[in-house]
Order: sequence, then structure tokens, then C-alpha cells
Amino acid sequence: MNRTYLYSSWRKSAGFTLIELMITVAIIGILAAVAIPSYSNYVIRSKIPDATSALAAKRVQMEQYFQDNHTYAPAATGPCASDTTTSRFFTFSCSVAGTSTVYTLQAVGVGTMTGFTFTIDQDNAKVTTMTSGAPSGWTSNANCWVTKRGGVC
Repeated sequence: MNRTYLYSSWRKSAGFTLIELMITVAIIGILAAVAIPSYSNYVIRSKIPDATSALAAKRVQMEQYFQDNHTYAPAATGPCASDTTTSRFFTFSCSVAGTSTVYTLQAVGVGTMTGFTFTIDQDNAKVTTMTSGAPSGWTSNANCWVTKRGGVC
């Protein structure tokens, strides 16, 4: 038997064909098209509890202040003070109405959470407002704090 023939039939390919590379790139593109939006929504959802938990804690502080002082009015120096240090993603503020028995706590998104605004009042009415800058698919809800795309609470 001819030695040259045996050697050439056992020799393996040393590279990839163009079609194999194109198929691989197409598969990676399809996976990225699905994974990147899902991951982005997951990251946004993971930042929302910064606002909701801090607002809930601030609401408890406001109610304690009311129990001690029978008014919300001078709370601007206490639990109603503006807060930019509690969260990296939200700035907290508070407003007390003229009657001193009505307040609204607000968490406004900054940085990657721009466009998100969460509020709560003395009646525990929770509202989510989306403004310009919010990611597409995230919508406002006047009855709760939105935690998922589409206005889902």
C-alpha cells in the first residue's frame, strides 16, 4: 500500500470553514438578542427595592413622628428631610401639606434609574410614575409600586 495515500487520509483539518464560523456567529447573535434585554430588566428590577424599602422605612418614621408630635409639619428636619445618601439609585424627598396631617414621600431615580418615581402618602397609597428616561416597556401604575415591566406590581 502506498504510504502517501495512508498519510493523507488520516490527516485532520487544521481550521474552520467559513460556513462554520458564520453559523457560530449567528448562534451567538441570537443568544445575545435574547439574553441582553432579559439581563437589563433583571438589573433594573434588582434596584427597585432600594426605593421601596427605604420609602417604607421612612413612612414608619413619619408615623412615629406623628404619634410623638400630633403633626407631620416640622418633620422636615427629621424623617422628612431630603436624603441623597440612603441609596445610590434614588433621591428621597418629602412634602407636608398645609394641614400638617398630609404628607407625601417620594423616591426619584438617578443614574441608571432615571425616569422612575415612587411615592407613598399618609394613607399608604403607593404610586409609580414613569417619566422620560425610563426604559421602554416600563409603565406607570397609580395603585402600587411597579416591580416588573408592563406596570406589574
